[in-house]
Amino acid sequence: MATTTARALSQKELDIQMMLAAEVHLGTKNCDFQMERYVFKRRADGIYIINIGKTWEKLMLAARVIVAIENPQDIIVQSARPYGQRAVLKFAQYTGAQALAGRHTPGTFTNQLQTSFSEPRLLILTDPRTDHQPIKEAALGNIPTIAFCDTDSPMRYVDIGIPANNKGKHSIGCLFWLLARMVLQMRGLILPGQKWDVMVDLFFYREPEESKEQEEEEVAPPAVEYVPDYAGGGDWGDLPVAAPVPPVAPVAAAEYFAPPPVSAGGWDDAAIAPPPPAVSAGGWDDAAVAPPPPAGWE
Repeated sequence: MATTTARALSQKELDIQMMLAAEVHLGTKNCDFQMERYVFKRRADGIYIINIGKTWEKLMLAARVIVAIENPQDIIVQSARPYGQRAVLKFAQYTGAQALAGRHTPGTFTNQLQTSFSEPRLLILTDPRTDHQPIKEAALGNIPTIAFCDTDSPMRYVDIGIPANNKGKHSIGCLFWLLARMVLQMRGLILPGQKWDVMVDLFFYREPEESKEQEEEEVAPPAVEYVPDYAGGGDWGDLPVAAPVPPVAPVAAAEYFAPPPVSAGGWDDAAIAPPPPAVSAGGWDDAAVAPPPPAGWE
């Protein structure tokens, strides 16, 4: 009886398997006439399916172009969409390129008076439709452009279009991870059969609430076990009980608000305090001094 052994998958097959899990092959319901060559078929619900074999070949072509540039600082990786900003920053970190995450300032590649003016030798974009301004400026400056193109993306002024799903956060992160690994392999930093120790999850977009909850969990102090400070070895009934406090006699409210006594003649005949003693011409020394009070109760 013949026994069949499982064949180890090649690097290309593992990459295609990862792209299928990240839904890189799912396009949109619209298709540009220049993207028809990369479409495999159309589903019953109208969504176009991208040929992932051609996607992998275009990734290899883009990696060869990136490696051909001697100075990695001459490469700009840009993404205006939030789903691609984290992937762009991670790609620039591992490949040495410059990252521009967020809104593109008009004139970055054309206006020399700007402080952020730069003349890159290569431009890598996430979505040609969202990043239309840097594509136009790169065309004016004769800068080659690499972009991830969906089935409905315009291909004008795009030199190397990588057919892929540029709408999902997992798809964008997976594409930039594969491209960064291919670049490092071609530079000789990673051996061909060696696995890259960087996880693909680092390239995925993270929700602000999710990252905030994770930071709070990391900063939260450990729970301290409560230890009672009494020395008794028994139950709570063995502890000494404090003596009861005697009750305080209530005081009538009338005693607090009793008015002062008034004479029969009214307030006019009430006792008035005597005036202070007159001071003689000699001063306070010659003034009459009040007799001392009698000693005792007598």
